[in-house]
Amino acid sequence: MRVAANELSALLWRERELLGLLTFKLEEEQLLLTTGNTKWLHHATREVEQVVEHLRSEALSREVAVAALAAEWNLGEQPTLRDIVSNAPSGPWAEIFEGHLKELLALTARIKELRDANEVFLRAAMRSTQETLAGLRADAGTYDSLGAPSPTSGTSTLDRQL
Repeated sequence: MRVAANELSALLWRERELLGLLTFKLEEEQLLLTTGNTKWLHHATREVEQVVEHLRSEALSREVAVAALAAEWNLGEQPTLRDIVSNAPSGPWAEIFEGHLKELLALTARIKELRDANEVFLRAAMRSTQETLAGLRADAGTYDSLGAPSPTSGTSTLDRQL
């Protein structure tokens, strides 16, 4: 009975570590966004994606471990972590899995907050860029389509109505 429970608990610890790392990476991304230092934003975003990919692969392992535990504890097919907590046999397992559940819920809530905040920052940056581009005049360029200096371009304006 302890083998499946130990396996699942170890996997849940690993998932908690990965969710903690994802929280850190999202906070790192948020710092870059709030300071306007977007030079490294693509690196931070790639690192977020890498952690999410690790979480996906861990999810498959967790599903296998949950199925093994469900078979040992006669929990039926695909029990949730709440089901495991409420149907754990006497001993420490209910408390252990309840601790995992509470921490996983807290981590996912924080990740959702960060994701939503980062999305707001990204949308604002995109809107600002679009407004800046829309405000550029077509005749403000200094070169024509062939790369030659435009005859209407210049850095000074002559007022002929003196």
